[in-house]
Amino acid sequence: MRDLYESQRAMRQMRKAAMQRGVVAVLDVGTSKIACLVLRFDGAAVIEAEGIGSMAGQSSFRVIGAATTRSRGVRFGEVNAMQETERAIRTAVQAAQKMAQVRVDHVLVCFSGAHPRSYGLDGSLDLDGTAVTESDVAQVMASCDVPDYGEDREVLHAQPVNFAIDHRSGLADPRGQVGNTLATDMHMLTVDALAIQNLFFCIRRCDLEVAGLASSAYVSAMASLVEDEQELGAACIDLGGGSAGISVFMRKHMIYGDAVRMGGDHVTSDISMGLQVPTATAERIKTFYGGVVATGMDDREMIEIGGDTGDWEHDRRTVSRAELIGIMRPRVEEILEEVRIRLDAAGFEHLPSQQIVLTGGGSQIPGLDGLASKVLGQQVRLGRPLRVQGLPQAATGPAFSAAVGMTLFAANPQDEWWDFEIPTDRDPSKSFRRAVKWFKENW
Repeated sequence: MRDLYESQRAMRQMRKAAMQRGVVAVLDVGTSKIACLVLRFDGAAVIEAEGIGSMAGQSSFRVIGAATTRSRGVRFGEVNAMQETERAIRTAVQAAQKMAQVRVDHVLVCFSGAHPRSYGLDGSLDLDGTAVTESDVAQVMASCDVPDYGEDREVLHAQPVNFAIDHRSGLADPRGQVGNTLATDMHMLTVDALAIQNLFFCIRRCDLEVAGLASSAYVSAMASLVEDEQELGAACIDLGGGSAGISVFMRKHMIYGDAVRMGGDHVTSDISMGLQVPTATAERIKTFYGGVVATGMDDREMIEIGGDTGDWEHDRRTVSRAELIGIMRPRVEEILEEVRIRLDAAGFEHLPSQQIVLTGGGSQIPGLDGLASKVLGQQVRLGRPLRVQGLPQAATGPAFSAAVGMTLFAANPQDEWWDFEIPTDRDPSKSFRRAVKWFKENW
């Protein structure tokens, strides 16, 4: 924990330095594609604003380079074949650099998968009627009881989502306010340590430095949810190629994150097996003719499969669109059922608003929003990322929600645990681990 705390802090400093130099890249390492955007920051506009929340240290930027390439060596959002992934990352970064006509040394990376787990923490601190200082905020975070999340996991996000002074809750920034007791609620997201280490190692092999790390589900929601949805409560489902990321927002903070290890590639695989065609052909059929809601017309709409096996009869096969929908729908329903189980476990039905936003490349299947509202039983809409200055038209679709969200994460970072000087003697993980060790040895 302490090592990651220091490395996250070092990455935050690196990000600030890169922004002051004026250029930084964001990288979305997905199962089906790797996207890279190069950002130019206006150095004079970097405001070192003190504040807790999403508006701390905001800055104006413009996208000056964008590239995407087919992802290789990534499975379920995690690096599976190091050399292939390295080659794909190099391809995307070099193409973006060429478009921007500038060299990039630092990247902010988002990834899906890695078995995310959410924890809600709370802590309190006696103030004795004095005004809240920065060190009080650090100490109240240190007072949170951190669960023993396991040696093989790392903390990816640790954000204060709420502050309360005495009985006044819902404070965004308690500093300077007077009271007797300061309390905080925190959200902590942990991921598999090996997945992060492999990603770090892969990016360093590309001669790049990691200046920030984020969950795809988190940044996709930042790009796709409108302000009211982030404030009142909404879930963002990022349907990627290898996994479906889930994030729940409330009061502009992520309060829950998870992932289902199924995505668009599984639908393609089902089509490939069901129609006995290569994966590339199955992907083309899914993109052009796919859907999840059959109508009376679909029995008569025939799709030419095509092929190059040399067997004329085999290559001239046709299937009806209804047959294709019959292959796709069960898998899509299975993914949505898994999402519903995760949302029920998170207590999503207790939020004031229960809007669900579908984004990511997999959300473009026709009829998906109607099917999702039946399975999830909530208001569902399709989400596209915010328009960012300089973003090419080709990168404005739902498939680029994570990449666009990462640019917002770079420019407007929310405060995390490591932005404060947590007292070493009150490092929560150390005290908790010590207590567990003592218990094991003396019980």
